[in-house]
Amino acid sequence: MRVTADLRYDADPQAVFEMLTDKAFQDRKLARTGALTWEVQIRRQNGGAVILSRRTLPTDQVPDAFRALIGPQLSITQTETWGPAEANGSRTGTIQIEVTGAPIRMQATASLSATITQGCVEQVDGELKARIPFIGGKVERSAEPAVRAALEAEQRIGRDWLAQR
Repeated sequence: MRVTADLRYDADPQAVFEMLTDKAFQDRKLARTGALTWEVQIRRQNGGAVILSRRTLPTDQVPDAFRALIGPQLSITQTETWGPAEANGSRTGTIQIEVTGAPIRMQATASLSATITQGCVEQVDGELKARIPFIGGKVERSAEPAVRAALEAEQRIGRDWLAQR
C-alpha cells in the first residue's frame, strides 16, 4: 500500500535536519506518540546522519482480529538515513520501518527541500507491506491510518519544537 505525506515546517531544510537529528527532539516525538519504551541512536556521517529508533507501543488501537497476531505490545524499529546537503540545502534519504515479530514493513524515500515561500517540506513516499497470506492487504489497510497519524504527529511536534527555538 502506498503511503505519501508532505510535512511542512516554518524553517529552512538545515534547521529541520538539525531538529530531526537532535536526540531531545526524537525523545520528545517518541514520548508524545505513545511509545511505552524507546531508545534512539543518532550517528552523523559524511554530512548526513542515521537515526535509529526502537519503540514499544500498545496495541489498543489495533483491530481485535489483528491484535491476536501481534499481542498486547508492538515493537517497531525505524531507521532514517539522510544524505549530505545539496548546494541549495535540500537533502534526500530513506526511511525503513519494521515491526518485530511480524512480516510488516515500510520502505520510503524522503526529501527535505525549501518551499517557494519561507519554509521547508519533508516529502515521504513509501510502500507499506504486510507479507501475510490471505490477509496482508487487510493488515496494510488497517496499519495505514496509524502510519499516517504518526507522520502527522511528527509534523505537529516538529512545528512546536521549531517555534520554541
